[in-house]
Amino acid sequence: MQNMRTSSELSISEFRILSLASVGGALEFYDFVIFVFFANVIGKLFFAASLPDWVRQTQTFGIFAAGYLARPLGGIVMAHFGDTRGRKRMFTLSVLLMAIPTLFIGLLPTYQSIGLVAPLLFLSMRVLQGVAIGGEAPGAWVFVAEHARRGRVGLAVGLLTSGLSFGILLGSLMTMCLNRTFSQVQIAAGAWRVPFLIGGVFGFIAMWLRRWLKETPVFEEMRKRATLSRELPLGAVLKEHGRAVVTSFASTWMLTAIIVVVILMTPSLIPKLFGIAPAQIQMANLVATASLCVSTVFIGAATDRFGIRRVAIPILLLLIASTYGQYRGAESIYALAGVGAGGAVLTPVMMIRAFPASIRFSGVSFSYNLAYALFGGLTPLLVSWLVHFDRIVPAHYVAAATIVGLAAMLMAPSHRLSDPNTSPHLDESCV
Repeated sequence: MQNMRTSSELSISEFRILSLASVGGALEFYDFVIFVFFANVIGKLFFAASLPDWVRQTQTFGIFAAGYLARPLGGIVMAHFGDTRGRKRMFTLSVLLMAIPTLFIGLLPTYQSIGLVAPLLFLSMRVLQGVAIGGEAPGAWVFVAEHARRGRVGLAVGLLTSGLSFGILLGSLMTMCLNRTFSQVQIAAGAWRVPFLIGGVFGFIAMWLRRWLKETPVFEEMRKRATLSRELPLGAVLKEHGRAVVTSFASTWMLTAIIVVVILMTPSLIPKLFGIAPAQIQMANLVATASLCVSTVFIGAATDRFGIRRVAIPILLLLIASTYGQYRGAESIYALAGVGAGGAVLTPVMMIRAFPASIRFSGVSFSYNLAYALFGGLTPLLVSWLVHFDRIVPAHYVAAATIVGLAAMLMAPSHRLSDPNTSPHLDESCV
């Protein structure tokens, strides 16, 4: 049994599990977001040159959104088998499903070579990426949480989320290196392929490394006791856990606002709104993303000691205040906004306790991916349009989503991680 191991053995085991999970997660998120950083180049290469710029841009972001729309499909299918066949199998499969299309994107011929087939192939690869990422984050959070010792679940989820966030940082660093090494002409001529080829190769390495992971003790115990869900897991989620779904969905809206607006969109919005040099805000974004990677660990660990609710209020207030500061012209506090953005880790910490073990993967995956498909795809379009009327709109949007997310955390049910039953229990580490 897990609780009979010595402390040193358990620490070594936890370190290996978290390292392997985090490396794979970082590479998957890198593969998924690298598209954002090269969207302009991709639009020019994979659509007809005769099209107006705004049409090409719209079509390019349509392909980007397709990845988000495919997430629920991948999440539902992989979560079903994760709840019935095992967490580890799906956790490994998600890396493979991300590595293959990412590698192929780096090899795709452009519109000039094969015409309309080029964007269609790109779209199909992006859909496969969305299917893969739909199973990765929920599967990773459930996997590390069920491996963690009692009292260290928040730390484990925080470390894993830090790894996922590091994938975004890797994408930013790769973009900066490419822009400094090659001219824009050279990037368009073929250098844009490098990040995708590297991501694909490292994805296969991450899949190989995950072979050494073991199934979670919680799933093994359910298998021994024959307490695995005997009905369709998603059916049980929708029929018996509506409150958990609603609160997880609302909290994920907060998470998408943090990542999409504060981390991904701000570097392109701030220069246009305040006339700041793009290189200056790009460097500030790197610092903010690094702050996000660090703060998720400390915030996750803090929930183990103080509970989600006591941690959520101050850190989310910091997020709101620092985001307003940014969009009032104080771009120097971007790093502070990165610290507040670490509050995104509160969403997975809450979600994994909102569902019982027998349908946990399906519950987390359905709620998270459905919300991300909706808000992840619509947020860039909505914020980009509204900012023309009021440049403070991004801060308003983040504040609204954060308040809703905080309310969801106050109302969410809580189950013990090892409990396969459907009745919620009060867990003191979570309140």
